[in-house]
Amino acid sequence: MMFENRLDAARRLAEALSAHAGSRPLVLAIPRGAVPMGAALAEALDGELDVVLVHKLGSRWNAEYAVGAIDESGWSFVSDPGEAEEAWLEEERARRLAGLRERRQLYSPGRPPVDAHGRTVIIVDDGLATGATMIAALHAVRAQAPAKLICAVPVAAPDSLKKVEALADEVVCLHAPWNFRAVGQFYREFGQVEDEEVVACLEAWRKRGGR
Repeated sequence: MMFENRLDAARRLAEALSAHAGSRPLVLAIPRGAVPMGAALAEALDGELDVVLVHKLGSRWNAEYAVGAIDESGWSFVSDPGEAEEAWLEEERARRLAGLRERRQLYSPGRPPVDAHGRTVIIVDDGLATGATMIAALHAVRAQAPAKLICAVPVAAPDSLKKVEALADEVVCLHAPWNFRAVGQFYREFGQVEDEEVVACLEAWRKRGGR
């Protein structure tokens, strides 16, 4: 299965999640790539949009390889301790937490995160590679006691999908291929989403009253 771009993936996810259209779900997108997807999904489901801020913890030897993740409360986990020294992890946690707090001010200046308590919440990302950021996002939102917690992704590595299934009430994944190597492998267009696009997307959503 191939997706033309992130918006095509969001449209297909909306079809798979159509049963939740009447519940005004809270769609929480993982920045940055999933924010345009989250906006499209929230519009299709007549929901509400916000972001859930998490960041992978990179290996000392390869910053792109996720050895764990952290959320904006400071909670973190390490999935591959063999790839990270403790001293490095402490520095990495502090660095990423500071970055998450800066992003909250950038994305939602003067606004607290939307409360997930008692709501149907859909956490969306453009795909799962290691699954680390989604695990952190699910943990962060579960702490707010949502009525139902859903993980929604277009594509995922099968082993990563198994990791998140235990943390969500429902998992919607359109494609979990055995030959998964990278998320971008399944998109014809997979350009980087910049902070400016995220801010513009969230501001446009707020200006129209979240609908």
